Amino acid sequence: MGYKVVVAGATGNVGREMLNILAERQFPVDEIAALASRRSLGTEVSFGDKTLKTQDLDTFDFSGWDIALFAVGSGPTKEYAPKAAAAGCVVIDNSSLYRYDPDVPLVVPECNPEAVEGYAKKNIIANPNCSTAQMVVALKPLHDRAKIKRVVVSTYQSVSGSGKEAIDELWDQTKAIYNPTDDREPKVYTKQIAFNVIPHIDVFMEDGSTKEEWKMVVETKKIIDPAIKVSATCVRVPVFVGHSESINIEFEDHLDEEEARDILREAPGIMVIDKREDGGYVTPIECVGDYATFISRIRQDSTIDNGLNLWCVSDNLRKGAALNAVQIAETLGKRVLKKG
Repeated sequence: MGYKVVVAGATGNVGREMLNILAERQFPVDEIAALASRRSLGTEVSFGDKTLKTQDLDTFDFSGWDIALFAVGSGPTKEYAPKAAAAGCVVIDNSSLYRYDPDVPLVVPECNPEAVEGYAKKNIIANPNCSTAQMVVALKPLHDRAKIKRVVVSTYQSVSGSGKEAIDELWDQTKAIYNPTDDREPKVYTKQIAFNVIPHIDVFMEDGSTKEEWKMVVETKKIIDPAIKVSATCVRVPVFVGHSESINIEFEDHLDEEEARDILREAPGIMVIDKREDGGYVTPIECVGDYATFISRIRQDSTIDNGLNLWCVSDNLRKGAALNAVQIAETLGKRVLKKG
């Protein structure tokens, strides 16, 4: 016996990936519904070898459905997620709306699978921010061994994290560089993204950080350990898919780079590609379509007593969003719902 599963926001980048990954991982689905806004009503989306027509999120009855994967943004989530939850359908939400709610678990299954058991307070589980998700997968096994005191991270985040319009903007601006008559004025971003980098993701906060940077701080604390100090600088780069991160870690105890490499090789969800030679590392274009979080450039930081540096790359539409949501559903099924 399988599950009755809903994917809300099925016509967007993340929603389509959710459907792809549910099919790829052979999640035990008895029935599936693809939901979208009225302007996308009737749009066809793929689920394995099946084609689904989208239904209206506004009028959908969640009664009798087991799990709903939401990829619709905070506004619609605020309206529809409580309705689904009240109908007995467990919501796994990809927006930021519930991540910081103490009654809603924030889950990365490789790090804190036991947290799904706290879903019942609101019948909602939150999916973390894309940049946080891949980082904590790398941090957790190292923290278990040597206890992390402080993390300094700089991100190199692809435009797909901003949605389809941002992907189109990068494409159009890149073409316009070679055809000066084309429009290259930024619409999604504050400055030109083609052949450029923008140290600004989400809104600015009073202390000068952006909300994306704030998210990485508070989400890492909630998922791994509230005692970890995190300093983040988040940057948008002209890459279509795949987020990269340069991570500096300070531990309470000494951790040799060779032991760290061995720990990461054995850790769930991680692939270590770390050769000290030309091309002996992973770049974002190589991680697209893959489930793994890739770790390279593992090395001691000699400027502090117990420090390591590493390079972390992952497909943000997968581990940073859709894959993690499906893994939460799998974990919920194994630990709580126990169907399939």
